[in-house]
Amino acid sequence: MATLFTKIIDREIPGRFVWEDEHCVAFLTIAPISRGHTLVVPRVEVDHWIDADPGLLGHLTSVSQTIGQAIDRAFAPPRVAVVVAGFEVPHLHIHVLGAASEGELTFANADPGVDPGRLDTDREALVEALESMGHEPVPSRAR
Repeated sequence: MATLFTKIIDREIPGRFVWEDEHCVAFLTIAPISRGHTLVVPRVEVDHWIDADPGLLGHLTSVSQTIGQAIDRAFAPPRVAVVVAGFEVPHLHIHVLGAASEGELTFANADPGVDPGRLDTDREALVEALESMGHEPVPSRAR
């Protein structure tokens, strides 16, 4: 059975995409810890990050760095962090988010009730930042 993330990748469930290539996608989480909190997800279903092909993991890391640079440009947090936990959905994903301290990096700080309009605004800010960095517009600009 397809994971929740595969359903988002396949457009069966809406997602706010900021990145898309042949190996992965990146979209905003619906329960962010901070502005622009993005998930970088491989197209192939891999449950645990230690089981990922090293080349794929390298690509995900590179895309995460690019997304992190866009978060830094769009929202200017004190730091940009990555978290690979893997408990929420059994499909490898890298959380990329701004933070002021390690204490903020807990899913207890996630906001599942965030205004969808703010998510749309954050998505547009990230897409604009990526485009200003020379990256192609995400093919699916509309959710």
